[in-house]
Amino acid sequence: MLSFDQIVVFLVIAFILISLYKELIGPAFTFLIGVMILGIFEIVTPKEILAGFANEQLVVVILLLLIGDIIRRTGLLDAYFAKIFDKNSSKKTFLFKMTASVAGFSAFLNNTPLVAIMMPYVNNWSKSNGISPSKMLIPLSYATIIGGTATLIGTSTNLIVNGMVIEQKIIPNMEKIHMFDFAWVGLPMIVIGVLYLVFFSDKLLPNHQSKVDEFNNDAQNYIVEVQIRKNSSLIGKTIEEARLRNLQGLFLVEIIRDDQRYSAISPDTLLLENDYLYFAGKTEMVAELLHFDGLTFPQIGLLKRKTKIEVVEIVITHNSSLISRTVKEANFRGKYDAAILGIQRNGERLSEKIGEIKLKAGDLLLLLAGSDLNKRDDVLDFYFISKVKEINEIPLPKAITLIAGVLLAIVLSATGIMSLFLALIILLVIILSIGIVSPKDVHRSIDYNLILIIGMSLALGTAMVNSGVAQLISHTIIYSLSGFGPFAILAGIYFVTSILAAYVTNKAALAISFPISLTMAVDMGVNPLPFVLAVAFASAANFMTPIGYQTNLMIYGPGGYKFKDFFMIGAPLSFIYMVVALSVLYLMYF
Repeated sequence: MLSFDQIVVFLVIAFILISLYKELIGPAFTFLIGVMILGIFEIVTPKEILAGFANEQLVVVILLLLIGDIIRRTGLLDAYFAKIFDKNSSKKTFLFKMTASVAGFSAFLNNTPLVAIMMPYVNNWSKSNGISPSKMLIPLSYATIIGGTATLIGTSTNLIVNGMVIEQKIIPNMEKIHMFDFAWVGLPMIVIGVLYLVFFSDKLLPNHQSKVDEFNNDAQNYIVEVQIRKNSSLIGKTIEEARLRNLQGLFLVEIIRDDQRYSAISPDTLLLENDYLYFAGKTEMVAELLHFDGLTFPQIGLLKRKTKIEVVEIVITHNSSLISRTVKEANFRGKYDAAILGIQRNGERLSEKIGEIKLKAGDLLLLLAGSDLNKRDDVLDFYFISKVKEINEIPLPKAITLIAGVLLAIVLSATGIMSLFLALIILLVIILSIGIVSPKDVHRSIDYNLILIIGMSLALGTAMVNSGVAQLISHTIIYSLSGFGPFAILAGIYFVTSILAAYVTNKAALAISFPISLTMAVDMGVNPLPFVLAVAFASAANFMTPIGYQTNLMIYGPGGYKFKDFFMIGAPLSFIYMVVALSVLYLMYF
């Protein structure tokens, strides 16, 4: 018979899973509501809720994100990638160089900024060689995921698991995970994963036209919104008299007048004040409308008076503050000094006025922007997918200090001379002291949603232990699989965690599976480390869906992918990873 506390915990878990899967509210707010309910019923105390935010590994995640973003902004990695990626390389050669390099970097740097840096290179190389970016962008994301699983600091997932190990109360004085405990599985999988992507991605990936190319090549997919304002010279003229019938590369497809849509537009249609006109056309033809007398872009305002205007493509990030807000509510022009000209959403036809469209994660936006947009640091809201950003060159001594400092911090931590936390704090102070980045800009790189999710995940794990839910689920799994031996139980927890991570989020999978796996190890009287590592690998090695991992979501729209595309290439890779991980863990620890 379930206790009242257990019923509450199960209901909270169900709420979290449904909310995340259905995208009812944001992940951070979902976890916050769930833990609030647990606190109201005193299943976790306020002290236990707040304990997660004092976790050393959480601070390490923040520091790594900060330092990774500083490296991104300096342009050091851009210079490296620009040198090694020969535009004349064959497809397989480029794939090998790209996946191997990115996997290697991802083992020590956060994978999100790596994908942000690499997307323009991949897009540009693909276009210059007549290859669809859809053949390259999934391998880019997968390579960063595979590389990130090889070390403790390669992905926030591994660091969160280590934080849970330190905070847990099931096994007193359990040793924390070391830097290269993940490498026994991670390093072989880098080799296997890179070879898999090089030799099989071309066969398994679709030849989709990228969303940027669809904007440029398919006039029906790129809609420009203009308005006839008061005192316009076009008021009272017909379409033909206004010379709007034969604009080069643009076609008038619709007029909205007093909320009525008119699609069948004849040459003698009269233009009236406040008419909204929608032109279909190619990106480079927008400039012709910008200078067309009598037409006003509602979203642009004074932008067109700037001396330099750029058309750029961006993709909305998974934790952007723009999600679920309309363009008008987001105050895009005021906040970013840019205006949205068009939106692509994985093939959907969006017919609303641009100002009334609610933005979603993965949306591809075509922007008309002032020349300083690329200098902004609002990196959490969107990523550039076209090469328009400015590289901030730094003197060679400072660049050497930055790279050497990162390597030294890793070595000191791996050898046990200094904790990673302290080494990164010292490195950040040095970076700020010598002026590589301004202290006032540092906070802009902090992912507050991620911090909240991690802290609340730790609290959820504590609630599962306090209520006995972890023990209950553990006993059920062990009883069901006991006849098949410890390997089957290890495989069971890996499989369940992997499915949760793929279709909900990896943070939710961690929060639910970690206390269960640890309790299972205690109940069987075996070494808990392989169970902890199995949960970490299953959560991080997330290839089957675009929603399970943030780098998959980043390339979802730009690659023109469908949900099934990830499954076609990701399911075999997930199976290979599971077989390798379980085999290595079983051989090493059982």
